[in-house]
Amino acid sequence: MDHSGHGMMTDLPPFTLGRGLAWSADPFFLIACLLALALYGWGVVRLTRRGDKWPVGRTVSFVAGVLSVLLMMCTKLNDYGMVMFSVHMVQHMIISMVSPILLLLGAPITLTLRALPTAGRGRKGPRELLLMLLHSRYMRIITHPAFTIPLFIASLYALYFTPLFDFLMGSKVGHIGMMVHFLAVGLVFFWPIMGVDPGPHRPGYVMRMLELFAGMPFHAFFGIALMMASSPMVETFENPPASLGIDSLSDQNAAGGIAWAFSEVPSVLVLLALLFQWYASEERQARRKDRAADRDGDKELEAYNAYLASLNTRGG
Repeated sequence: MDHSGHGMMTDLPPFTLGRGLAWSADPFFLIACLLALALYGWGVVRLTRRGDKWPVGRTVSFVAGVLSVLLMMCTKLNDYGMVMFSVHMVQHMIISMVSPILLLLGAPITLTLRALPTAGRGRKGPRELLLMLLHSRYMRIITHPAFTIPLFIASLYALYFTPLFDFLMGSKVGHIGMMVHFLAVGLVFFWPIMGVDPGPHRPGYVMRMLELFAGMPFHAFFGIALMMASSPMVETFENPPASLGIDSLSDQNAAGGIAWAFSEVPSVLVLLALLFQWYASEERQARRKDRAADRDGDKELEAYNAYLASLNTRGG
């Protein structure tokens, strides 16, 4: 059964990593990725010409995030992902849990705010509109854990265990929309937890860790459910093309194993990023306190010297 509507999908040879990484560009994601790289590059160049510094690590992280999306959506992995549950699950996990982390560590919003010019008094340009959006009620809602955690969980259960998944996989537009949704869900879930950019919801580091681990068990349970199933659970992948030489149930079990494994890997990455940010924050706070103490010490010394000078004057 070819739900994708692309006849070539039925003629795919058995999957190998070499075949999966062959170039097969999706025009939407190719244009979107190139545009993201161009805009980010423009921001970095603008800051550099102005004499401002932008951390190289952030640029590397953002570029890696965009390339990870490009790898998933503009190679044969995308073609195989239309007919193989296991390959589709690799796409889903990378785009929803690895790409967002890398993109967020690139601090694109901070770069945009620093690169865009101010519109001037009484006027609203792109920079002012972005600031209004960041401080809006809408952003407070979609970055709140009461919204992000259920959305993160529903993107698995409500999608794969209902007819919605088969409906979306039935068209090119539906498939693109689903992948964009996976990326967006990952961004709004991880942004309040470990994003470098400013946001309306930014709890303390302990709360961020709790938010991270609140969603991950459900991810693991989803993977286990696919691994333990005794029959195919998603109609799209029920009858894979004979040319692939795969069994749909074995492929579904492999997809479950991939989903289960990915609940651990990004958790470790985010936890390490959080601990590093926490340490850096404590260091900055300690330096501020030291500077404040030095200033207070200088004032006390000046006051003491003035007192000695006054005594000397009276003595004279």
